[in-house]
Amino acid sequence: MSSSRVADGNAVLRRIRGPQPVHLIDRMVGNIEHGRFERSLCALTAIGALVTTAEVYLEHYKASFGNKMMWSPILVTPPVVIAGIGGIFSEKWAKTWLPLTAGIYTINGALGEYYHARGVARKPGGWRLASYNVPMGPPIMAPGLMTIVGGMGLLAAVLRRER
Repeated sequence: MSSSRVADGNAVLRRIRGPQPVHLIDRMVGNIEHGRFERSLCALTAIGALVTTAEVYLEHYKASFGNKMMWSPILVTPPVVIAGIGGIFSEKWAKTWLPLTAGIYTINGALGEYYHARGVARKPGGWRLASYNVPMGPPIMAPGLMTIVGGMGLLAAVLRRER
């Protein structure tokens, strides 16, 4: 049997059976392949900001919020979460408010990198004893998580919406 007859037979079966249902995973993969996952990334940004801030709060609480700047990650989170949730339902929110708040969140994460590196430098021996001071001082890579979550919000603004 030739391949053209098989193709014709498949076309007949499609006409008889009607359109096949598209599975959720197939639709999700198709959206990602075509750069259409703005709503999903808005939701992930909101959830990621909540989880990250919960962890930041617990760690900064252990340090008794010794520096006033330790409150900044807590303060910049609610606008990102609200804009992320708004971006799920409104393209306008995803294109205006989410990039603004996510940009501030990203800058705050970068500022946290500076403060954590400065905290290691201020420990006795500073960076010369990095093998001791990096594990015992403020976690150097922790503010990077804020930067990544903020970057997701910025990325959501340039993507297309799902169908």
